[in-house]
Amino acid sequence: MNNESNPTHQEANRGSKNLGRLILQLRRLERQPHTFGRAGKLTPSEIHTIDAIGYDGAILMSELASRLGVTKGAITQVVDRLEAKSLVTRSPHPHDSRSSIVSLSEDGKEAYRAHEAVHLEFYNQLRSQLSEQEIKIFEKSIEILNNMLSK
Repeated sequence: MNNESNPTHQEANRGSKNLGRLILQLRRLERQPHTFGRAGKLTPSEIHTIDAIGYDGAILMSELASRLGVTKGAITQVVDRLEAKSLVTRSPHPHDSRSSIVSLSEDGKEAYRAHEAVHLEFYNQLRSQLSEQEIKIFEKSIEILNNMLSK
């Protein structure tokens, strides 16, 4: 048997433990607020909502909830907090009085840009430590993990 395509129990166990540590690190990061420009400290759910709205976007509240995989009630709470921080604006839908449209304010756009910069810096650090082939393997691995976890 080819050892390269058939990892030993020890190698598989090491990979499993590293994946477990990665998941724990991500959970820890998801609980901690971070500072994003003039927006100040934002929780992960707040910055992910800003990211889901998009820089130039205007989105229905119901579509935003769907995009983030949360209930309309949950997204209303997050948008209420973001609106109180002057990071989003909410306006009535022009043709459906039951719907609201959310868009980013100027400070919300700054938070969006700051969040993008954090992602870019992380990816640049990764690129400085990995070869182009390793980057492709990493990206494919992340894609597979995302697909596995979304089932």
